[in-house]
Amino acid sequence: MNRLRNIAVAAAFAVSSLALSAQAYAADIVDTAVAAGSFKTLVAAVQAAGLVDTLKGAGPFTVFAPTDEAFAKLPAGTVEDLLKPENKDKLVAILTYHVVSGKVMAADVAGKETMAKSVQGGEITVNGTNGVKVDGATVVQADIVADNGVIHVIDAVIMPKM
Repeated sequence: MNRLRNIAVAAAFAVSSLALSAQAYAADIVDTAVAAGSFKTLVAAVQAAGLVDTLKGAGPFTVFAPTDEAFAKLPAGTVEDLLKPENKDKLVAILTYHVVSGKVMAADVAGKETMAKSVQGGEITVNGTNGVKVDGATVVQADIVADNGVIHVIDAVIMPKM
């Protein structure tokens, strides 16, 4: 009986050590998006815009991350056009509009209507009164924590006023 208890204690210790190790080595926002597998277009855009190092930085950042399906809703040719080197400034503006400084969790906006200043400089409308919407895009998965911020998955690409 003591041997069984010792094995159980050792197993519990091993599991808790693994959990602590996983927390200590959590991924940054870019690595988290890559690992998710549903943000290939977003990751390609971040690379084309030269924002990888920024989003791997200390943060914290809140990123409203459109899925590949969200990018597919844009008019045909839009993504390809934005990825061209001559459109880098426009791409940077669109991508940084999806980022807010600080770590904002879904619970922080639950039941509220507010505005959030994007890194791009524009104001994003946030409506947390019935789920969470940002500029009309629905947050379909909230609070994906990275070691330098949080990702909220959205079902549409939001656009700044240009």
